[in-house]
Amino acid sequence: MTESTNTQTVSKKPTHLAYHSREAGEKSYLNRIGAAWQHKDGGGFTVQLDTVPLDGRVVIFPATEKKA
Repeated sequence: MTESTNTQTVSKKPTHLAYHSREAGEKSYLNRIGAAWQHKDGGGFTVQLDTVPLDGRVVIFPATEKKA
């Protein structure tokens, strides 16, 4: 889905996904907790978190389309 502006078309899909990274013993677990959109000028991100973890880390990876 895209939104048309006066100067360009902007995608509403996130450019990156946010995950909560937590270690349990020798294993690491990732749970998706939000998304991020890169600013038009490439100088930063807008991050929307659906939940905030109390422990572990927040990691952000580029969003990739899943192939069915």
